[in-house]
Amino acid sequence: MPHNRAYRAGKLVAKDFPIPDISDHLKVEGTVVWLDLRDPDPKDLARAAEEFGLHALAVEDALEAHQRPKIDVYASHSFLNAYAVKLDPETGELTSHEVAAFVTPRALITVRKDDDFDISGIEAQWDANPGLAKHGVGFLLYGLLDHVVDEHFAAVQELDEDIEELEDLLFGDRPHTNAVERRSFELRKSLVLLRRVVLPMREVLNTLMRRDLGVVDEEMMPYFQDVYDHVLRAHEWTESLRDLVATIRETHLTIQGNRLNLIMKKVTSWAAIIAVPTAITGYYGQNLPYPGFGQEWGFAISSGAIAVLSLMLYILFRRKDWI
Repeated sequence: MPHNRAYRAGKLVAKDFPIPDISDHLKVEGTVVWLDLRDPDPKDLARAAEEFGLHALAVEDALEAHQRPKIDVYASHSFLNAYAVKLDPETGELTSHEVAAFVTPRALITVRKDDDFDISGIEAQWDANPGLAKHGVGFLLYGLLDHVVDEHFAAVQELDEDIEELEDLLFGDRPHTNAVERRSFELRKSLVLLRRVVLPMREVLNTLMRRDLGVVDEEMMPYFQDVYDHVLRAHEWTESLRDLVATIRETHLTIQGNRLNLIMKKVTSWAAIIAVPTAITGYYGQNLPYPGFGQEWGFAISSGAIAVLSLMLYILFRRKDWI
């Protein structure tokens, strides 16, 4: 079942109709069309290119995966590439889903590489703002970009919550060295990926809002400006979270060093205490005559010296908070 829509005079007149009917809809003045292509082959895109006058370079970019987020402006249309993202709350791993779009004066053509991109979310955006449909392709493009940027923003919020949990884990009563290292690595990797897809969106929105391009009219401009503000906030938030994760890793290393110093102090203190009976019993264990040799009072003195000196060392180290 194809995903497509036709709007005429600001009203939805048809949806999910056969693709050959697109030409019939476009023959009617004032009609704009959205067409969604899921993992199309070169022949499908070639037919779309012929129907809508798409540039060969844009068609080539739409077929190739892992394009960077961008917008290319051609004589008859613009080509846009963007990424929606999803965060796995269990692992902290971020996955991205690519979508390309051809923006023509009377049509928006989206090209998805897989079904993981939530196309129903875009349709929900359009259905939630029917009063904007009269603005044509600008309205369709706004729904697409607003959905993509909303997912960026949602991912940043989830990452922020995950980092707060990581902070609690970091300063817990029991050390969680492996868990902190693994989690911080995954979160930093996700933030790097998120930055790669969020940062170029500023250029995309800036280009689309250019008045000479003619894609966004004056009434739609505040809506695109709102999306642009969300992009800026998501980017700034991502940068601050990257710095925070780096700080957490440095703090974790510092805490590990402090714990190691504390352990070394405790071990050294107990070793010093244990050295007292070792030294005294070693002295009295000599195979030579000495004061108290073979006498009961000699045993009493050595035992008393062990107890007194060990207790003195224990009290001293305890006061210094070494044990």
